[in-house]
Amino acid sequence: MMKITRLTTYHAAPRWLFLKVETDEGITGWGEPVVEGRARTVEAAVHELGEYVVGKDPSRINDLWQTLYRGGFYRGGPVLMSAIAGIDQALWDIKGKALGVPVYELLGGRVRDRMKTYRWVGGDRPADLVDQIRSYRGLGFDTFKFNGTEELKLLDSPRAVDQAVAKVAAVREAFGDSVDFGVDFHGRVGAPMAKLLLRELEPFKPLFVEEPVLPEQAEYYPRLAASTSIPLAAGERMYSRFEFKRVLEAGGLAILQPDLSHAGGITECLKIAAMAEAYDVALAPHCPLGPVALAACLQLDFVAHNAVLQEQSIGIHYNQGADLLDYVLNKDDFRCDNGDIRALPRPGLGVEVDEERLRHAHANPPDWRNPVWRHADSSIAEW
Repeated sequence: MMKITRLTTYHAAPRWLFLKVETDEGITGWGEPVVEGRARTVEAAVHELGEYVVGKDPSRINDLWQTLYRGGFYRGGPVLMSAIAGIDQALWDIKGKALGVPVYELLGGRVRDRMKTYRWVGGDRPADLVDQIRSYRGLGFDTFKFNGTEELKLLDSPRAVDQAVAKVAAVREAFGDSVDFGVDFHGRVGAPMAKLLLRELEPFKPLFVEEPVLPEQAEYYPRLAASTSIPLAAGERMYSRFEFKRVLEAGGLAILQPDLSHAGGITECLKIAAMAEAYDVALAPHCPLGPVALAACLQLDFVAHNAVLQEQSIGIHYNQGADLLDYVLNKDDFRCDNGDIRALPRPGLGVEVDEERLRHAHANPPDWRNPVWRHADSSIAEW
């Protein structure tokens, strides 16, 4: 029986945490357990939870997942579920490599041959949208996402709404119906403004609006959905099927966006995807992260019938000091053809990590933090 022998973490630019799980048979699995801006906190949780898995059979993924989740009286939340997610990804990687097949084969085989991805444009404060979209159009991409607003007060002026709408209008005017785009409210829009902003955006037919209000205000999802024809999306700040259960039951969301590095990994997100399918809700996994996280997302995308779009971080504004494939040896497997990525062909997660480069990056990693924004009156603003 194979046994897990060691867990090693690598903290690397731009803001990523990688996990290597080793076994006594020489098979290694990789995961990406991280909360953006809290990498060291999750790193500590990974090593605490590692005590439950060292010496155990890595093939018993379901039992190990339940042990990691239910073995602690206090459970859930971003830190613990992200730590579990990274360990879970690595276990699937080991199992696939041991059996010589990609993870999607272990999950029943592909439902599609390629997965559509989209590109981020515009940065934290939406700007230069038209120019950036035009440059990426030249690379074959036709689907994009950008932030909808800068700081927005709980009750803000019509001018602030007009400024946000003007940016969206400029994109539609420049490209007509040749591009699709999602608009991310990023939790910056409070409930009093969300209904107004959604109404003003309707004529420009966004593909979706993401996090129309903060997940803490999820009771507004069905109310907002009833007031707009724009599909609403959320889920990056929900961490288990139990949180998604309540949102699906209440209705309002057209697209779920669980993050496979935050919501318990492949094991949990496969269940979340099936729950969404039962409610006729689409799946578009959140992933502004690194290559192991993306590989895990793609394994799910290729078995989930309701998967429609995959976020990926090539060239994203967060990637300072390293980009998506800088720590990857098999870069060609992740090539985007007209925005699509084909099923990763290699066993396990399908990513070969450049451990030497990762070890070098780990020697001097940045401690990335998201910006802290304030309104003009100095009160804290949602970033």
